[in-house]
Amino acid sequence: MGSGTGSFLKVLLENFDVLAGPVISLVYPLYASIRAIETKSHVDDKQWLTYWILYSMITLFELTFAKVIEWIPIWPFAKLILTCWLVVPYFSGAAYVYENFVRPFYANPQETINILYVPRKKDIFSKPDDVLSAAEKYIEENGTYAFEKLITKDKSRRSSGYTFFDGDRDDRY
Repeated sequence: MGSGTGSFLKVLLENFDVLAGPVISLVYPLYASIRAIETKSHVDDKQWLTYWILYSMITLFELTFAKVIEWIPIWPFAKLILTCWLVVPYFSGAAYVYENFVRPFYANPQETINILYVPRKKDIFSKPDDVLSAAEKYIEENGTYAFEKLITKDKSRRSSGYTFFDGDRDDRY
């Protein structure tokens, strides 16, 4: 029993992340998700939906950066610890990450990446946003001079020869 058991325990401990990873990240969440669907409470549904969203993001991250991750020797253990934190409902790790990082990016994409100035819709019954309403709102907030300055500041970079505002003159012909 001595050397066989010792070798078995050594292999088990050396490959703990390989053995425990699927159980913690897939088997238990699958079981808990099925139980959550069968209950009438929506709190546990939210816990497991947020977990599966984050698990998908981790998987996409791993697939995208596989060549870089293989050079990080502690990645399997870090992923196991992160997954434990996300899975265990006591910590509410999935809810924390979703509420503080994923949801703000998804709920307010124009506040996180503001490339063009286009106002957000207030609700589904308001008129749709378009370039004209965005320009009108910009003029209301900043004035016509700021709008003219905004339009003509990019004029030297354009090669088409068209101008947006040039008074009564028409230089296209």
